Amino acid sequence: MLSDSDRIFTNLYGQHDWHLAGARARGDWDGTASILARGRDAIIEEMKNSGLRGRGGAGFPTGMKWSFMPKKSDGRPAYLAVNADESEPGTCKDRDILRHDPHKLIEGSLIAGFAMGACAAYIYIRGEFYNEMVVLQTAVDEAYAAGLIGRNACGSSYDFEVYVHRGAGAYICGEETALLESLEGKKGMPRLKPPFPAAVGLYGCPTTVNNVESIAVAPTIMRRGAAWFSALGRPKNAGTKLFCISGHVNKPCNVEEELGIPLRELIDKYAGGVRGGWDNLLAVIPGGASVPLIPREICDTVLMDFDSLREVKSGLGTAAVMVMDKSTDLIRAIARLSQFYKHESCGQCTPCREGTGWMMRVMYRMAEGRAQVSEIDMLEQVTRQVEGHTICALGDAAAWPIQGLIRHFRPLMEARIASYRSQSLPVAAE
Repeated sequence: MLSDSDRIFTNLYGQHDWHLAGARARGDWDGTASILARGRDAIIEEMKNSGLRGRGGAGFPTGMKWSFMPKKSDGRPAYLAVNADESEPGTCKDRDILRHDPHKLIEGSLIAGFAMGACAAYIYIRGEFYNEMVVLQTAVDEAYAAGLIGRNACGSSYDFEVYVHRGAGAYICGEETALLESLEGKKGMPRLKPPFPAAVGLYGCPTTVNNVESIAVAPTIMRRGAAWFSALGRPKNAGTKLFCISGHVNKPCNVEEELGIPLRELIDKYAGGVRGGWDNLLAVIPGGASVPLIPREICDTVLMDFDSLREVKSGLGTAAVMVMDKSTDLIRAIARLSQFYKHESCGQCTPCREGTGWMMRVMYRMAEGRAQVSEIDMLEQVTRQVEGHTICALGDAAAWPIQGLIRHFRPLMEARIASYRSQSLPVAAE
């Protein structure tokens, strides 16, 4: 169990003042100038040594990502883009950071921007997060007024601007290159890579895109040291993580815990257990809507980290734990997710544009039982034709929930089809 002294987000529940004075009382903006004085290379090395992996879903090493930015400028400015377009169903961790701990994000943006030689940070916030935007913009204004950002940020002779940019409510803009397109005023459609954003990003300039949580933990790591952070969690899965627990639990919540905590302990200790008891559990989606669900027997022992969940053919994703008890119509739940991905597809890639609609229609027929058993294999085959054949990962995200359903609950699908057929057969005359 994570001790309170090791928690990074000490105002996660909004019990304290989120303004600059309250943030400083909790240790934010403490010695920021001395952190910057260590130099770019030292900051990046410390982040590498911490073992921090991206908290937006992909789990790519954060320090390594920062190191991809050019060491010397070729005349173009460099930028940091912070992905606050939190649109993954079941995920609400970044929202609480923006609401209750905005100064951690702003200070993290300064440190990250300095480390990669950026002149500005663009925080791309989801359009529906109006109240969060107001809080964040107020915190940015406070930081400017105190001389913490802007010209000569924190008295470091380094100039750094922070801009808050509101999106228009498109899930696809959570993909890093679609986010950059939207920032430039274009349709949010992912770009082909290469070139990668570190070479050609925002406005054709070197850019790094990071998740809110990845940036917000950076100041604490720099203050307390890489050894402290890497000692938490498990090897190659270091540090703390915000978990969003929702669904059929007694106390849905957000909580900060160590990576590698057993799923059952996480649910029982913080969310008050499964509604009706652990034996009433049917399945869990462990990392937001885009990762495959896992059945009860896996939930008994699985650990909540990147590698453990990959071993059971799922993923940590955003660590949004969606709990489903035995009252859940699993097939209809996955059909509803299929509808979401069909709606949010940008339509640029044919496999995704055509495949998401096809998968949604078949899934709704499966939910009613109006299908043939042979169509289950056909559905699985189509998910394989979509997965890995698109510019961005939305095609994968649409395919994986269906693959998880077929992998673990095929008998349920077959029984639904058999039940529908038995009800629809004509009754023989006496």
